[in-house]
Amino acid sequence: MNAHLPNGTASHAVDVDAGLDDLPLYVAAEHVYSQRVHGFYRRVKWTLLVLTLGVYYLLPFARWDRGPSEPSQAVMVDLARRRFYFFFIEIWPQEVYYLTGLLIIAAFTLFLMNAVAGRVWCGYLCPQTVWTDLFTFAERLIEGDRRERIAKDQGPWTFQKVREKALKHTVWLLIAWWTGGVWVLYFEDAPTLVRKLATFTAEPVAYLWIGILTFTTYVLAGHMREQVCLYMCPWPRIQAALTDENALNVTYRSDRGEPRMSLKKAEAARQHGAAAGDCVDCGQCVAACPTGVDIREGASLGCIQCGLCIDACDAVMKRIHRPERLIAYDTDVNIKRRRAGEQPIYRLIRARTALYACLIAFVGLTMLYALVTRSDFGVAAIHDRNPLYTRLADGAVHNAYELRVANKKPSDRRFVLTIEGVPAARFEVVGAGAGDEADMLLVGPDQTREVRVLVSVSAPLEGSSTPIVFRVADSQTGKSAWTRDFFDSPPQ
Repeated sequence: MNAHLPNGTASHAVDVDAGLDDLPLYVAAEHVYSQRVHGFYRRVKWTLLVLTLGVYYLLPFARWDRGPSEPSQAVMVDLARRRFYFFFIEIWPQEVYYLTGLLIIAAFTLFLMNAVAGRVWCGYLCPQTVWTDLFTFAERLIEGDRRERIAKDQGPWTFQKVREKALKHTVWLLIAWWTGGVWVLYFEDAPTLVRKLATFTAEPVAYLWIGILTFTTYVLAGHMREQVCLYMCPWPRIQAALTDENALNVTYRSDRGEPRMSLKKAEAARQHGAAAGDCVDCGQCVAACPTGVDIREGASLGCIQCGLCIDACDAVMKRIHRPERLIAYDTDVNIKRRRAGEQPIYRLIRARTALYACLIAFVGLTMLYALVTRSDFGVAAIHDRNPLYTRLADGAVHNAYELRVANKKPSDRRFVLTIEGVPAARFEVVGAGAGDEADMLLVGPDQTREVRVLVSVSAPLEGSSTPIVFRVADSQTGKSAWTRDFFDSPPQ
């Protein structure tokens, strides 16, 4: 049989009867020189590349007015304030469940995309694919297309070759540097941080992360490319376990393409009534593939479903006046149906895809409801554990609590504190500050305030533990929030 390299090309023949000792443990992957193609799927990839990179590079500079004391960056992870800002949405640390919900939606979206069209995420939206496309574009612009790059790499070192190589790697490093630089802009006000970086007054951690991301982007998108997809990324293995025979995948329609032969031989065979496939074995599909896969050999973990081989094959089919889509997004079911003389069927809506769509909608609507109905302030209480209660000489019992009141608005607010659930309870706020009253707390804009509250009763209660409710109400709107704990007392 033929042993295939990780990029899909065939290596030397290996005798299956030979001992395992004769089999190579590792076959080095060949450098992939992908060829420029034009067509529908290439235009889709360019459109998505411009959109995704445009959002990534420009979004930190988008502004959103939140008031004089709030950051004006539209999307920002404010580590100092421990906040995440997304336009009009402000997420606090205790609302990490929104991040959990987004991760769940992202996972189910990947599953849905896989059920519909295989590794379409890998081919069009994966950051590795997007930046590799950008690096490859710069490489072609400087060194030329596939044949020119192969000839230059195999030829001697000349001044032009050195100049082009140096220019290419310089451009790659500039792209990688700007990629890493933009990433840190999401964590501090972008215009301010740009000025600090330019004047070398930014924090050392900013330069550190820019260096790390510059290095990783340059290495992964410039040098490793298909190796990331073949060896480092776990998604091909996961996807292979999740797909089914009704999923659309980039497929060589062997029922139409075989037996493959040259154009002249195919024309001669048809004139004599012999079988001849549409595939002329030109190899353009392999040359166009960014991972070097020969799609005619069947399904492969190296295929990222980008569709560039479809564009390359369609161009050849046009020139030889044969029907297009010899390579196309198709299903395993349709290959079998065409061989049996039946019409192809496409089942994009089926139990698997409907389930994923329903789960995405359920999680998304749940998050939306929680976001719309969430309060702009909150309260939490922590009972002292040592001691649980204190009994005074006059028989009174008191418990101590740490009360935390959060104000999520960019203005000062006063909150009225009340105690519920414990009969005849009295409370005292220890260490009340300026602006506080007996039962009213002043909380600054976009701040959390912690106070110590002592709750007392004149005599032990029935039972050792009684539910207690701390309720805070906005003094202006009357809206309230509450939290529950327990009041402990000695057994009677």
